[in-house]
Amino acid sequence: MATKDKKGASGGAAKGGAKGGGAKGGAGAKGGAGTKSGGKASKGGGKSREKKARGPHAGTGLPVPAPRLKAFYMETVRPRLAQQFGFTNPHQLPTVEKIVLNVGVGEAVKQPKLLDAVVEELAIITGQQPVRRKAKKSIANFGLREGQEIGASVTLRGARMWEFLDRFITISLPRVRDFRGLGTRSFDGRGNYSLGVKEQMIFPEINYDEIEQIHGMDITFVTTAGRDDVAYALLKELGMPFRSDDKKGGRAA
Repeated sequence: MATKDKKGASGGAAKGGAKGGGAKGGAGAKGGAGTKSGGKASKGGGKSREKKARGPHAGTGLPVPAPRLKAFYMETVRPRLAQQFGFTNPHQLPTVEKIVLNVGVGEAVKQPKLLDAVVEELAIITGQQPVRRKAKKSIANFGLREGQEIGASVTLRGARMWEFLDRFITISLPRVRDFRGLGTRSFDGRGNYSLGVKEQMIFPEINYDEIEQIHGMDITFVTTAGRDDVAYALLKELGMPFRSDDKKGGRAA
């Protein structure tokens, strides 16, 4: 009987030791977790101290500078146009009113995700959220129904318009493959000029590795000129690289 009691006591002690060891292990794990949380807290404190050390931005409170191309238009282009056409009233001088970018995605009828990619790319290029365009009527041969989203467009005005025009002339157009200049026969008779871009890759904001499909777009430059020859002179002075062998300026309205 004494032997059985000794065995029982030793077994109970072993079980108790195992439980105690588990408890200690759990406490050790909790302690490790506490160390990690403390490390995170210290990192957060470092970030807050870093932000306080930096202070406000140097340009805080200063007026936003005008776009470079707009300043060039006001200082150089306007006097040249007034001298060339004999404008005496400053309100007669033409200017760029807006720029419209339009992309049609016919395959979006079967693959709606393609339109999402186009909208995202247009937003990156222009810095403005595009508007999704819907079909105005149903066409059975194309499997198109009224109200389906088949394109996107952006209308730029003000500072964004001038900045886009500057980037388009100085950076994007030179990246066009085999570029020999813009044609001058795309004026509509009222001083507005349109052109087509075959690939969105000419814009440096687009990453070639992230695109899903190559697509083009239509770009329309709307001016207040009212006549093609005046609009041609305006865009030419702003830096648009027109071909010299084409008929200049189109017809006058």
